[in-house]
Amino acid sequence: MKLHLLRHPQPAVAPGLCYGATDMPALDYEIERVHAELIARGLPGALPVFSSPLRRCAELAQRLQPHGPQLDARLAEMDFGAWEMRAWSDIPRAEVDAWAADLSNYRPGGGENLREVAARVNGFANDLLRAGHAAALIVCHAGTIRLLTALCAGLPLEQAAATPHRIGYGELVVLERQHRV
Repeated sequence: MKLHLLRHPQPAVAPGLCYGATDMPALDYEIERVHAELIARGLPGALPVFSSPLRRCAELAQRLQPHGPQLDARLAEMDFGAWEMRAWSDIPRAEVDAWAADLSNYRPGGGENLREVAARVNGFANDLLRAGHAAALIVCHAGTIRLLTALCAGLPLEQAAATPHRIGYGELVVLERQHRV
């Protein structure tokens, strides 16, 4: 199965804030830009469109498939609990260091840990494989894309979490997923 993973357009949020599971819209001009780029590439074409239900993803997905993309909460970004909408610089260094020391199990801000996020993302991908689609367009988040990339490549989840993401807003990553993990 070919997965066309699209990071959402730039959200309407101040730089430097932690905003994982916080629901916010994307900037209108960014939605327009990403939409135009995808259409120029022939996407989504006949591909089914799946999306995180968070507005910064769902708004674009709705434009791409007006009769209704399939929204799936398992595609949402990590929930950072009490860290949500706080400046990264205001989060105590000891808490960030504790997370870095145990990426798999630590719950940043009391939210989700990496294993929980990976389990829901992997569950979505396995269900998608079972559905028998040859390909799909998935509008989601950088964290979701990094986890799917690690899962497809058989890499440790900690490696996906520890690697600084360089997935730009509106960037498309294409993966092949052959089997369930």
